[in-house]
Amino acid sequence: MYKIATLNKISPKGLRTLTDNYQIIDNPDEADGIIVRSADMHEMSFSKDLKAIARAGAGVNNIPIERCADQGIVVFNSPGANANAVKELVITGMLMASRHVPEALKWTGTLKEDVKKTVEKGKSQFAGNEIHGKTLGVIGLGAIGVLVANAARNLGMKVTGYDPYISLKSAHELSNKIPVTEDLGELLETSDYVTIHVPVTDQNKGMMDSRRFDQMKDGAVLLNYARDTLVNEDALLEALESGKLSYYLTDFPNSTLIGHDKIIATPHLGASTGEAEDNCAEMASEELMDYLEKGNIINSVNYPNCSLGELDPDANARIAILNRNIPSILGKITGILADLDINIRNMTNTSRGGYACTLIDIDGDENVSAEEFLETMDFEGIVSIRILK
Repeated sequence: MYKIATLNKISPKGLRTLTDNYQIIDNPDEADGIIVRSADMHEMSFSKDLKAIARAGAGVNNIPIERCADQGIVVFNSPGANANAVKELVITGMLMASRHVPEALKWTGTLKEDVKKTVEKGKSQFAGNEIHGKTLGVIGLGAIGVLVANAARNLGMKVTGYDPYISLKSAHELSNKIPVTEDLGELLETSDYVTIHVPVTDQNKGMMDSRRFDQMKDGAVLLNYARDTLVNEDALLEALESGKLSYYLTDFPNSTLIGHDKIIATPHLGASTGEAEDNCAEMASEELMDYLEKGNIINSVNYPNCSLGELDPDANARIAILNRNIPSILGKITGILADLDINIRNMTNTSRGGYACTLIDIDGDENVSAEEFLETMDFEGIVSIRILK
């Protein structure tokens, strides 16, 4: 029986994905796995029994990724599970900006007497434009960016994409009528609306700065439903004051942005739909089960993806190893198996950055001693070993 702790209110529908081999508990110190949404885990200490953390969402800024990797705790996220919810909010944002909806709502709420006459006299101040025929630039063509691009194209917009690292899956799903440029400056120069859908890295933090704002069309609209730190706020405020930008829409309000009449800020609503919460919790549950029961790693943010699929019914066991990505470790592992007269039935090894994963199905004719094997494998570079049957 595996024990799973939840640190936030997690979708009951998603948790029902867990089989009868799992028990939901309150104490994370007793858990094999944790499912989390937004709870800050940076100050938490983790027990030696904790094997995995699954984030029911895409961003993992609330989880100490490197510390988890060092302790052999695989961290998963749920990419794409909330993509449709974010896509719909982005389209909503474009429509709100183009038709000055927030200002119009605020003004309408002040009306007290002779409302019909006042509306007819005052409505012209909120005259906007249609998004049909306008150009949308999409920065980042992952799960969300592709959905936004295709939806905007279906609404009659001209769309240009930018993503130097576009995956084959995304390229296949992107409408063939949408061009992808390798020049971000070119996209900015030609777009009436620009929307950002990339994760934050050391290389792109503050990527929308004064230089990039200067490249944008006068009066353009910038939408950021990805991460707040992708935009340099000092440069943003200058662009809004000068009229270079007509609106900035964000899902990440703070004290600097609140109250500005050209900033439309929503309170982190991107994934706040019942459907998205269900989808994220279901994906997180499936990732935990696949790893805890079979050693397979899919959608990890601190270890490489690594999978041997279902457990081989004819194999004696599956050995799941997490190790530091240093030379000769794989040779040591296979050499120890040979010394113990254990035959390898199937094996896969993958690495990413400083860490690697090895999955080995051993021959069903062998009677491996888990204790003997684990003792023999105690050498530098090994982070964790599990024997799964």
